[in-house]
Amino acid sequence: MPHRHDSYFHLHLVSDATGETLMSVGRAAAVQYATVSAIEHVYPLVRSQKQLDRVITEIEGNPGIVLYTLVDKELSDRLETQCREFGCPCLSVLAPVLSMFQNYLGAASTPRVGAQHVLNAEYFQRIDALNYTMMHDDGQLPENWEEADVLLVGVSRTSKTPTSIYLANRGVKTANMPLVPGIPLPPHLEAVKKPLVVGLFASPERIVQIRENRILSLNATQDKSSYVDRSAVAEEITASRRLFTEKRWPIIDVTRRSIEETAAAIISHLKDHRRMMSDRDNA
Repeated sequence: MPHRHDSYFHLHLVSDATGETLMSVGRAAAVQYATVSAIEHVYPLVRSQKQLDRVITEIEGNPGIVLYTLVDKELSDRLETQCREFGCPCLSVLAPVLSMFQNYLGAASTPRVGAQHVLNAEYFQRIDALNYTMMHDDGQLPENWEEADVLLVGVSRTSKTPTSIYLANRGVKTANMPLVPGIPLPPHLEAVKKPLVVGLFASPERIVQIRENRILSLNATQDKSSYVDRSAVAEEITASRRLFTEKRWPIIDVTRRSIEETAAAIISHLKDHRRMMSDRDNA
């Protein structure tokens, strides 16, 4: 397998809805392989050629397995064609199931985007949260952070983006911001009052491993000494934990936690945060 490294592989999940179906299927399959880890790339709400462009660029840069649920035939055909060119296995997760239904029921299905989700208030809340989270990834649009439910802060490679998307799939508007050595904190971070700010960290060994894998996958040639130097990384993490303590933000060690476990801990903190905010408003 030319695109797979011994310790990890890239798993691209492309959906025209929330992507939750794909995440469940992908993780159920990936967990069967104990010696290799999946680096998830989740692309929810892909409904236009422009949105698909970004997905295709990511797949080309990080070749791996592609699973998708796209009702639009033009989008799915183009994704299939590009994956063949990249040498990436590509599968429509729902197609075999729909084919079985059609053979048994004797009628073709009527394509409907996200039809497996009941269009209730909870569904629209999740779509709204996903839209917000995708627009506020990696420190983008800090002027809107006050609208977030949760703001995740941490050094590079502490699972901020996948955790944000997982939370959004549960209706939690989530922004995230990387801590970069030598770059001061944006004033918007100091000003936020409504969101729960959570600090994420991991062991230096874990961060170095993930960063080295990231560089390998991108075939990067730039100077990377401080980015993957254990002493420099340890200093980054120590500085981040000092900041979290000073600000009295909840701190979560993601070294040995799955995304689901991290998200569950954040949701627990969020409930306490909302209760405290409500008590303060009613005082």
